[in-house]
Amino acid sequence: MYDVIIIGAGPAGISAGLYTKRANLKVLIIYKEKSGLEKANLIENYYGFEKGITGAELYQTGIKQAKHLGIDIKKEEVINVQIKENGEYKIITENQSYDSKTVIFATGNKKNVPKIKGIKEFEGKGVSYCAVCDGFFYKNKDISVLGNGKYAISETNELINIAKSITILTNGEKAPEIRADNVKIDTRKVREVRGENKIQEIEFEDNSKIKTDGLFIALGIAGSSEFAKKLGIMTNKDKIIVNENMETNIPGIYAAGDCTGGLLQVSKAVYEGAKAGLQAIKYLRKQ
Repeated sequence: MYDVIIIGAGPAGISAGLYTKRANLKVLIIYKEKSGLEKANLIENYYGFEKGITGAELYQTGIKQAKHLGIDIKKEEVINVQIKENGEYKIITENQSYDSKTVIFATGNKKNVPKIKGIKEFEGKGVSYCAVCDGFFYKNKDISVLGNGKYAISETNELINIAKSITILTNGEKAPEIRADNVKIDTRKVREVRGENKIQEIEFEDNSKIKTDGLFIALGIAGSSEFAKKLGIMTNKDKIIVNENMETNIPGIYAAGDCTGGLLQVSKAVYEGAKAGLQAIKYLRKQ
């Protein structure tokens, strides 16, 4: 059991970890995918570096600092976040699960929208990004899941007992391992999704087509907004809505950094991470 689990090891996540650890809390930081910070060739507008610093160096230095303080850090893919009956939280990764009294989302602002014609046009009209949220509407229907990683498998498992059939579309990528009577895998590249008032068919690069009643997008690794939607946390498009204390609408869950929108800068992420960490400390002490 952890006091705080932070998902994300960028400036917001590490900052939250430093504050909560120094308050003598049991803290775990989980991360998997590379940070967008690593793409910054040279950062010259952040305090304390006379000649600037590369994004990759700043990112790795933050992780080393957290480890030096004794923060547990796991490099695992988070595939689900659940609220337990006692109001605490369960973080499920590719390898195991962890329990926590609070959660801080700090995975940055991931955009998992594929560059496939028709996807944007049919969002809310058969194209969904959340199996838990929208799976009910596809009871006994034929649906598709776009993706080939562990996140895609997790979304498929949410839908197996709801849909009549599921086709996992890997879009030219390697097929994942999954066994279920109503699940099949198609590795062809997708060209376009089509329909009139809602999605009705998917066309592949070889000009063939399949019928579908719905398409769930589950590319790569799930980000903060995907987890937020599953938990009933308020979002605005792909941004998590928080108050001035970085609190979401669910007690004990906070968000910080790029996933909250606004200024996409290291300074803003560090500030929000610190604020989220301090609010988590207050929340736990009240408990």
